[in-house]
Amino acid sequence: MTDLEVAPDGPLGLGIDAGGTQTRWALAAPGGVIVAEGQVPGLSALQLSSAAGRHTVHANFAMLARAVLAHGRPSRVRAGLTGFGGDGEQLQRWLSELLGLGARAIALCNDIEIAYLDSFAPGAGYLVYAGTGSIGAYIDEQQQFHRAGGRGVVLDDGGGGFWIAREALRQIWRGEDECPGAWQQSPMAHAVFDHVGGSDWSASRQFIYGQERGEVGKLALAVAASADADPAAAAILRHAGVELARLAGALGARFGARPVVLAGRAAALHPLIAAAMRAALPPATVLTQTVGHAHYAAARLAANDAPPAHS
Repeated sequence: MTDLEVAPDGPLGLGIDAGGTQTRWALAAPGGVIVAEGQVPGLSALQLSSAAGRHTVHANFAMLARAVLAHGRPSRVRAGLTGFGGDGEQLQRWLSELLGLGARAIALCNDIEIAYLDSFAPGAGYLVYAGTGSIGAYIDEQQQFHRAGGRGVVLDDGGGGFWIAREALRQIWRGEDECPGAWQQSPMAHAVFDHVGGSDWSASRQFIYGQERGEVGKLALAVAASADADPAAAAILRHAGVELARLAGALGARFGARPVVLAGRAAALHPLIAAAMRAALPPATVLTQTVGHAHYAAARLAANDAPPAHS
């Protein structure tokens, strides 16, 4: 947790950006000054479908609330959550109880909507976001949200961290099918097996099928770390860039040419990803890459929604 040591002046807005790998939060004072920020483990609205997942989400919200309340009680909350599909009653109730707020003070949406508004005013451009998953997003002038991709890691999410991890494991084990022991000559395989905890199939199987998707996505770090030494890893990262370009291209075909922002931690794993994406887009496309601070954007939106200090 980071305390920016700026004295708040007026009611605070809390912004939450919840992804599969980590959940970031920030408190903003009126006017948009960020007065505190921090992070807790990742969570997804998709986890609400199981008892274990609900326990994890509530525990992470409780951790977040304790950290936030150490700095002050927010008046409004804007939370963007990966996997959010519109049914936020349970999530609202938990945040309401943990923060001591009325449920109506808590606004929930998909995490990508917040990330878009961190980069563009409505109608101004396309966001391609690559975290654990991937998605292309466009919010038009009428505030309507349009997507390309973002269908989940089981179905697609090409170019995201989970996809990179899956591609690496798939290639390694196909190589072992054809020539057992071939992994020993692969820097990527060494890095991957170090990460998953062993070179036998049981270790890989437990990792890919027994972990939350955000944990699997972290394996992309090992792939990126080996890309300069292993052509196979470099090829996966270039393919990831082409997959991300497809998302921007799909939106451009539907709504016309606009600037594109590439954001998300997976997109920043290695320069090969952005370079391949740029090469796959039409030459006139304006492409900018940013790490992004969606939790700041959410906090500022919440602070602007907050009632006056003495209302």
